[in-house]
Amino acid sequence: MSGQAAPAARGASVTSVFVRLKLSLLRNGLRQSGGRRAAYIASAAAVLLFAALQLIGLIALRGHDHVDSLVVLLAAVLGLGWAVMPLFFPGGDETLDATRLVMLPLRPRTLVRALLTASLVGIGPLFTVCMFAGSVVAVAHGGAAYVVGVVGGALALLVCVTLARAVAAANVRLLTSRKGRDLAVLSGLVIAVGAQLVNFGAQRLGSSGLEQLDPVADVLRWVPPASAIGAMDAASDGSYGVALAQLALTAAAPVLLLWVWERHLTRLMTTPDGSTLPGDTRPVRERGSSRLARLLPAGRTGTTMERTLRYVWRDPKTKAAWVTSLAIGLIVPVFNAWQGTGSVYFACFAAGMLGIQMYNQFGQDTSAFWMVAMTISSTRDAYVELRARALALLLVTLPYATLVTVLTTAMLGDWRTLPEALGLSFALLGAMLATGAWTSARFPYSIPQEGYKNVAPGQVGLAWVSIFGGMVGAALLCAPVIALTVWLHVRGDGSPLLLPVGAVYGAALTLAGLRLAAPRTAGRLPEILTAVSKG
Repeated sequence: MSGQAAPAARGASVTSVFVRLKLSLLRNGLRQSGGRRAAYIASAAAVLLFAALQLIGLIALRGHDHVDSLVVLLAAVLGLGWAVMPLFFPGGDETLDATRLVMLPLRPRTLVRALLTASLVGIGPLFTVCMFAGSVVAVAHGGAAYVVGVVGGALALLVCVTLARAVAAANVRLLTSRKGRDLAVLSGLVIAVGAQLVNFGAQRLGSSGLEQLDPVADVLRWVPPASAIGAMDAASDGSYGVALAQLALTAAAPVLLLWVWERHLTRLMTTPDGSTLPGDTRPVRERGSSRLARLLPAGRTGTTMERTLRYVWRDPKTKAAWVTSLAIGLIVPVFNAWQGTGSVYFACFAAGMLGIQMYNQFGQDTSAFWMVAMTISSTRDAYVELRARALALLLVTLPYATLVTVLTTAMLGDWRTLPEALGLSFALLGAMLATGAWTSARFPYSIPQEGYKNVAPGQVGLAWVSIFGGMVGAALLCAPVIALTVWLHVRGDGSPLLLPVGAVYGAALTLAGLRLAAPRTAGRLPEILTAVSKG
């Protein structure tokens, strides 16, 4: 008996050690700086407030005809959030990195038990408990339904936690690599696009009612953790056989995920890391000029354009900004057109989102800007540099803005206003390129390479003046084209004239902005280099 009790005691002690380790990591992290402590407290308060509002909202929906479909969908979205959280926020929980634990004299099963218990400590599990508690109150009717709801809620929480841990263990090599950090930077895209999708979904539900969720909920109620809510709803209706089947499915999910988690931990603890293996000794082939370089102009213009486009493809934060702008610039006009509430002029949103990429051009280079600064010795050099960067942006923005405008027009069927919308888009794009070139030279700021911040400490005011001041200036520069569009639209004739007028006006604004920004860039190189190197 003593021999059997010893391993159990050791397992319990390991679990308690990991729980204390989780609390110590949290406490020590808050001690690093007052800013980090304030940010954590503010984020925790915001999450708890949102959880309380969700709980109150779910309780208020009790008795609604289609509340069961809503809470099933919420449970599925919550499980999806737990699944993607380790991929986009690997630094949110330091215990997610199992490579730090491989040298400990612990078996994978003991490690899984300890990490699972430690994972239940935090704001995320508390928020999940609040969501499932509100779902129980909103859906359950009768004693049996409440029993199923309590048991199902606990199992659903285990599904969420084990799902996050299994995903983290399966991708731990990725999450601790450069590609993993690049993926984390792209989390901004998921948040931005997700916010737009939630916005449009809420608008559609507000106009059509919750009954539209029934077909999706009928499928999701058999998918853990949403199956726990489905079991509770079935028990409320007296379908105890269906409730037991869905509850058994919910209980089987964490068992399977624990097995997957343990298997990946075993492989991680017994497989050597790639950094300990000999490198590739095959000779490296010499690389000639790329296909992109052969398509671009010769000289400094082509070299600068290629460098700018390579930043878009390779630099994580530049790539994230571009992908986010491309996605939102398409979603806003297309989704509004799809709902029948949009306008062709919403397509100008695409040009505006991509025009923002012209702002803070030198800050995107960070400390590497000194190599560019060494090649600028005159106003002519600065003009060619800025012109090439603008041309690189136009290679993407012109066809993209045209495509979004044509697609939005096709969905609305308002082909008569297509020239007007295209003319406005081109004029707006030219105005933003002009103001972006000028503010890049006048208000440069640094973009930190590590972390999620896009502005170095102490330069937030510069960023606000650069971006929002430039956008206000672009709007003022577009005022003549906007006034002409309104006048011609009211008269009902001459609308095709707006396309060439907008294109020519936008090109003239771009050239004027580059001309004005070039001497300022050449004269302020030391200040620009100091500003962009602070991160």
